[in-house]
Amino acid sequence: MSALRAILGNRAFIVKQLQPEGSLVFGETGAGWAGVYRWCRQSAARGAGRLGGDALVFQNYDLLILHLDACVAGEEYSYGNISPRLEDGVLPCEQPCPPADATTNALRLVLLTWCGETSWPARVVVCMPSKNMEAWVVAALFPNDMAVKSGIECFPTPETRLAQQPKRLRFRKRTQDYEDRSEKLKEAWPRLVAPGALGEALRFQCEFLTATTR
Repeated sequence: MSALRAILGNRAFIVKQLQPEGSLVFGETGAGWAGVYRWCRQSAARGAGRLGGDALVFQNYDLLILHLDACVAGEEYSYGNISPRLEDGVLPCEQPCPPADATTNALRLVLLTWCGETSWPARVVVCMPSKNMEAWVVAALFPNDMAVKSGIECFPTPETRLAQQPKRLRFRKRTQDYEDRSEKLKEAWPRLVAPGALGEALRFQCEFLTATTR
């Protein structure tokens, strides 16, 4: 939310989380990356095999953001109790880092297969932080952290840095903790997408802006 507020400025918007929240329309798909997999498969099934054909999504929402952390590239389908289909991209697909986009590019191709697509529909934007969203949070709130200075997009466990800060600043990975810091996260966003900073944050911003100006 903080990133969207920073990108959109004064433009009003409404966010509806479709997964992992269950509903009569979308069903219960579960949490985590396995839940993303099942949601994508469920949506593609409604769209005759393609996410882009899912009228329930694209008649009701202006834009769909698919969030998948890049650390999923190191997982196996069995970890999510998934029996992959023949058409599903191969996991694990993790590549040496740097560069971060070697892995995110590979995982994006896997995500495409889950959606039954060969390219992204115009109203779909992928958000794929490397290695996970906490990399962006740590870089925003603790720019002098050792992992940030050494290249946090390739740091394997950025979430562990939250508890390694000075006692008065540290916090846990909880929704309320993030909400309490939402304004600081918004203010830091321009720094995260500056040249040479976080490449995947910049890619998300560019692709989001392209999708919203079509």
